[in-house]
Amino acid sequence: MLNKNFSFRALSTAANDRGIVGSIVMVALCLTFTGIAFAGTAEDIKDASRLYQQGKLDAALTKVNAALVQQPKDAQGRFVKGLILTEQKKTADAIQVFSGLTEDFPELPEPYNNLAVLYASQGNYDKAKAALELAIHTHPSYATAHENLGDIYAQLARRAYDKALQLDKNNTAAQSKLAMVKDLFASPKTVAVAALDSQKTSPAAIPPVPLASANTKPAASAATAVTSTTAPSKVEPAKPSATAPAADANDVVVNTITAWAEAWTTKNVSAYLGFYDASFETPHGLTRGKWESQRRKRITAPATISVNIKMIKVSTTGNEAVASFRQTYRSDKTTSNNTKTLRLVKSGERWLIRSERAGG
Repeated sequence: MLNKNFSFRALSTAANDRGIVGSIVMVALCLTFTGIAFAGTAEDIKDASRLYQQGKLDAALTKVNAALVQQPKDAQGRFVKGLILTEQKKTADAIQVFSGLTEDFPELPEPYNNLAVLYASQGNYDKAKAALELAIHTHPSYATAHENLGDIYAQLARRAYDKALQLDKNNTAAQSKLAMVKDLFASPKTVAVAALDSQKTSPAAIPPVPLASANTKPAASAATAVTSTTAPSKVEPAKPSATAPAADANDVVVNTITAWAEAWTTKNVSAYLGFYDASFETPHGLTRGKWESQRRKRITAPATISVNIKMIKVSTTGNEAVASFRQTYRSDKTTSNNTKTLRLVKSGERWLIRSERAGG
């Protein structure tokens, strides 16, 4: 195993729409090589990283492709390839690479984050939002995804205010709100690449190099979105509340259910199955393997799927939670509308489904 880190340059992608630029920073990669990789594979990826840093993208792509011939499922090599393709403006190809990584490694948040960046560069903020919610599900403490999600919400708000003004040019409230959103993205900041401690890098995890605004301290993980440097107004600290922890837990459970529905909608089967705890009570006495196989077929069979969740009610007690909501399922094959109840258990930082029941 090589202990030296090979840091990639930051990639920033601007989402242009109606003259307003919203920048979300692309993550970069810190390479570590596992002992199970072929020596030639590791050397090719090492060479690809060097060529990438030098801006020799064609040569870098040739090297990483050579590595992937030997190890086609190598996560690090595929991640590098996605970054190279992004830099070459081959957005569709880069999306395909990162989508494949989310399928094969649904526990990694970074590929979801990069997908969000690419979708945002196309102005597809709904897909970017879905990708970031899945990133947050895999790692609820992933600050980068939370910040990028905030930027996506701001862009969606900007579009809504813009539409409101198209319909009513005299709407002064919408004018003021639109001006505030524009200020958020008026001056994209230069980013600086920070070092990452390779000792904290597991072979399967592909942690990116943290990126931060040049005038801020780097975050502990991944790339950060470009944000405004406007000084915050002074506020009095909130008084501690005995119910605050429960409220926070409820919010996390709601976010989990939302991300679960997004994985189902986007037919990301690996991510969808990742929402279920090892203790999940499979229906009709099925084994876990048979149940997963059944779910995989039912999700991949339709050409399109839409899962809409509303009226979520959550109750948490310690490391257990119960959530009920109204679920509308639509596909090119069938439509259903019913009430569903999920029982979840906290596993580490994540909430996972232990049982589910539909009715009503």
